[in-house]
Parts: sequence; C-alpha cells; structure tokens
Amino acid sequence: MRRLVPLAALAAGSASAVPAIPAMAADAPPAEQIVVTGRGLAETPAAPAYDVQRIERERLLVAASGRIDDALSAAAGVQQFRRSDSRAANPSAQGLTLRALGGNATSRTLVLLDGVPMADPFFGYIPLSAIAPERLGGISVIRGGGSGAFGAGAVAGTIAMTSAGPDQLGLLSGSALANDRGETELSGTLAPRLGQGFAVVSGRWDRGRGFWTTPESQRGPASVRARFDSWSTSLRAVAPIAPDIELQARLAAFRDERTLRFKGADTGMEGQDASLRLVGRGAWAFDALAYLQSRDFHNTVISATTFLRTLDQRKTPSTGAGAKLELRPPVGGGHVLRLGADWRSAQGHTIEDTYRLGAPSGHRRAGGTNSDVGFYLEDDWTTGPLVLTAGARADRWSMRSGVYELTDLAGAIQPGSTAYPDRAGWEGSFRGGALLHAAGAIDLRGSVYTGLRQPTLNELYRQFTVFPITTLANAQLRNETLFGFEGGVDLRPLPGLTLGLTAFDNDVRHAIANVTLNATTRQRQNVDAVHARGIEASAAYAARRFTLAASLGYTDAHVRAPGQPLDGKRPSQTARLAASATASWQPADRWRLALTLRHTGAQYEDDLETDVLAPATTLDAFAQVPLAGPFSLVLRGENLTDETIVTRNSGGSQDLGTPRTLWAGLRMDMR
Repeated sequence: MRRLVPLAALAAGSASAVPAIPAMAADAPPAEQIVVTGRGLAETPAAPAYDVQRIERERLLVAASGRIDDALSAAAGVQQFRRSDSRAANPSAQGLTLRALGGNATSRTLVLLDGVPMADPFFGYIPLSAIAPERLGGISVIRGGGSGAFGAGAVAGTIAMTSAGPDQLGLLSGSALANDRGETELSGTLAPRLGQGFAVVSGRWDRGRGFWTTPESQRGPASVRARFDSWSTSLRAVAPIAPDIELQARLAAFRDERTLRFKGADTGMEGQDASLRLVGRGAWAFDALAYLQSRDFHNTVISATTFLRTLDQRKTPSTGAGAKLELRPPVGGGHVLRLGADWRSAQGHTIEDTYRLGAPSGHRRAGGTNSDVGFYLEDDWTTGPLVLTAGARADRWSMRSGVYELTDLAGAIQPGSTAYPDRAGWEGSFRGGALLHAAGAIDLRGSVYTGLRQPTLNELYRQFTVFPITTLANAQLRNETLFGFEGGVDLRPLPGLTLGLTAFDNDVRHAIANVTLNATTRQRQNVDAVHARGIEASAAYAARRFTLAASLGYTDAHVRAPGQPLDGKRPSQTARLAASATASWQPADRWRLALTLRHTGAQYEDDLETDVLAPATTLDAFAQVPLAGPFSLVLRGENLTDETIVTRNSGGSQDLGTPRTLWAGLRMDMR
C-alpha cells in the first residue's frame, strides 16, 4: 500500500514514520520514561514533497520467491541491471536503479539498511541474497531527489529499508520450504525483549540445483543449471542508555555461491558487516552512526566456445567504512533544521589469474581507494497548509592509489601496467520542495534537486568479459551528477483509497555507459547525459481484510552523446514501461492469500539497440493457511504461467529467467 514517507527521515536512516517521543513527567518512574523503537529520527514535515512509495511488511512476506529483489518489484521501475533474480545472476550485475537511469551494472540508487549503505565497496552491487524480506519492517522507495545524509550515490533515488522489531516478528518465528526442483529455504528469527531493550537473532539458508538459464536448443556438454547455495545471519540489539537516547548495534555475515551457465563457472560473494548507531530524541535530537564492512567476491570465467577456463578472479577483497552525525537543534518558529556531516571510504583490489588455452598465463591486479566527505543542512518550514523545504550539501571526493598491474607467471611486471594519478575535488548539490495540503483529501507537491555519484573502483580500474564482449575500464571517468525536477498529487477520494501521480524530468550528466567500440569491445565512458522523463502512478485500497496495491512507471529515457552511435538511443537494459499489482486477502487471523501480476516492457541488450529482450508478464501467488498451534501451511507459486523471460541476448545467445516454480512448507509464529 502506498504511503508517503519523508525523505529527510530516510536519509537520517528511518524508513518509516516514527512519531516524536513526548517528554515524560519529571516524577514518572524510570521504566515509563524509556521508549525504545530501534529506528532513526522522526520524519520531517516536508519530506512528502518527494515521490515516495512505501512497501509494507505484509507485501514483503507474500513475495513468491521469498527474496528481496522480488519484493522490491512492488515499486514499478525498481530493477537490477539484468532481469535475472538473485539466484541466477552474477552478483556483480546486481546494481539497482530507478527511472530507467541504467546503462551499466552499478547501482545508481542509494540502498540503506537502518541507515547504513549496503553497496559493495568495490563493485557497487547490492548483496541481495543477504537481505531477507522476513527480517524487515518495511521499505521506502524514493525515486530521484537525492538524499541528505550519505547523499552521494543517490542519482536515481534511494531505497531505505528498516529492520523489524519484536512487535512485528514475535518471540520466535521460522519457516522451512521446498520447491518442485527439490530446492530448499530455511529461515528462523528469535526476538526476545531484554529489559527495556530487545535483541533479534536471525539466520537463513537457501540452496538448490537451480533451473536451466540456457535455452534447450543452445545447451552443450558443458551447460549446467544455475546452482546456488547461500546463507546469511545477523544479530541486532537495541538498548536505552538514557530516557531519550538509545543505542543500536548490528552484526551480520553472509556467503553466496553460484554456478552460472557452464560447469566450472563458479561465482560467489561473502561479507561481514558491523554498525553502531546512537539516536537521541530529546530537544536537541541527534543521529550518530558508524559502520565497517569487509567484503569479497570471486568469479571463474569459462569460454563459451572451448569451455576452458579463461579467467580466475580468485578474490576481490574490499573494505567499506563510514560515519554520520546529524543534529536537529530546537529552532522553533515552525522550522525543523537538520545539520550534518557524513564520510564514506571504499578500498579494494581484484586479484586475477589469466589463462590461455586452459593453462595459466599471468596475473592481474586492479583497484584503489575512493572516499567522500559531505556536509549538509536542510530546513523545513511549516506555515499554515504550506510546507517548504530547502537544503544543500558539499562533498569533498577523492580517488587515490589507482593501479592496473599485469605480471607474468614469474611475477615480472608486464607492459600495460599503470599507476594512476590521484584526483580530488569539491562538488555542491541542493534540493528544495513544497507540499500544499490543498484540502483534506488532496496534497500537491513539487521538488527540484541535484545529486552526485562517484565511479566505482570496478568502473575505474577493472575490465571484464561476457563472451563475446570485453568491456574495458576507464580510470579517467568523471563523477555523475543529477539535475531533476518533478511534481505530483496525492488523493484520498474515499476511505481506504489512496491515489498518486507524479511527472518527472531527470538528467544524469556525465553518465557512465558501456560504449561499443567495435564488434567485441566496449568501454566505460562518460556520455553527455542520460535523460529520463515520464510519469509514475500508484493506487492503494484497503477495506477490512482486503488490500490492493498497484504501481506503474512509464519512462522515456535516452542517451545524449552527440557524434556517437548511441546518441538518442535508450540506455541498455532499461524498459519503457513497468507495472506491478498485488491483491491480498486475509479472511481470518493468520490466513493470507495474495496474487501478484507484474509486467516489464521490452529492453535492449546493448547501447546500440542491436538485440532486444522481449517484454514479459508474470503471475505469482502466495497462500498461508493456519494449522495446529503456531504452525501454518505456506504455498508459493512463481511465474505460474511459465512465461519465457529472456535476461540476456547477445547475437542470439540467450539466458533465461525463473520458470514456473512451486513451493510448499511450514511456517511457525510464536508470540
């Protein structure tokens, strides 16, 4: 169901509206003075000036695949670089984007979990298999608009996720399911209250032989199913340290192994994350956050003609670190003022062995360090039915220690090895908007904004090959910058019915695209811009035990690159039309029935619109039926009509997406 959620609160790390905690009476007992939420600061008044779609926990729980990328599709236009889901995609292609502002595999969308950026420090992909929908309290999707805290990176929008607490999870919950291919999914969560705080311990394990991603007519002796084996675990603790101050801590670890297309083409990722957050809700409200991430990635490339190993990307160790401090002083006069600073650093290198005719031929090492320090301020002013907002930030960015090194088997440096000069600079950005409560059932909104995204270490320094195309890196890439504006209206014409419509115009300047140089070579280059304009519509209806939520995005996007063959063409891997609708019915407690219809329009494989990916429409289903005690029967169906979903098409060589898949199992909920 669609609900407007303030961008300011999300940028501070809150993904849901949290009411301000009132001051307690001086003589109240200490136990009554402490209220723990596990969330960030409350929303600010003008945040609904930006286009926000809320994905509630109930929608997350009925995702037919049980995976976060499926759940995110409830917001039409959220997409990975390719249509493959997180069981059958190369992790390095799991970049999320919005508004058809794609064109490469890196996330142009800032993805936050409890305020912490989730992107891989080296590649910029999102570790989707490590984010389990059942652990979340909700997600807010903000298309465009940039962000305040950790704002660098949000040139296509922000996806802010909030972890669920004991009220949503219950004391003990878990599920065990299997599908018609014999694949399994196990998950469990323990969420006890500890004094006036709480802890959440959760784990999940998914494994299976996978489905055939290669069409039957194109399979050979080396073709295999898309095998997957992934696990993730997390520990989150929230405790009060004063009547209006709480400490939030999170530890997480994950590992994901996949085999893609050919025997021996193994790929995988792993990580360990830690974060500490201090939230104060007194007169001088504040949000202080620090995090550390250790990530790794490996990938073995198998030739599509000889079926021999051509590259062993043995490891890609990377480290991400960051911190944020936001202060909201009590200025009064209808104003909510935010002052803040944030810092991020990403360091990593890929370590690879090259092969010729199946035998080792040399070694390759590439990487460096990127960092960003940002300072921002924003003020919301409420005067009668009108709320105005304006903010600005300044970013000091740097790209340091860049290297591309080739060595032979004896370790001698080879021609082509380069150490790149350091670069740094300042970049300014702003945003402003207005929200008018024109009547009890009508809100009018408008906004204008700019934003910034640094190239990733992968884009700057590492080349890769997806047969028969080699894509070269480019250490001279410039930062991408966003300029955009939008206007919209939100209507509540009947009880339980909410309608929203937004028109937008977004321009990502110096956009990084994979530009074709010849039949077998592309290079990451800054083009003049990717320009997208279109409309986004949403509808939500809730009546007793029935809900209907739908969203649609229509985007006219094209690349602006004067004098180049891709000028005027649509960015690769982006659809003009995307739509999603979910109908859910709860006839009684613990019952849940849901159907989801999803459509993705035609996309092009490459920047020259040579190969097309046909449109796809899928139907999913979910059912939960209570049994004895805390147990329920769970049935799920993915792609019930068995639609053919083409996820890659390179000169007729294709990969396919998820076929019809049926799941059954048990769920336990103990309150």
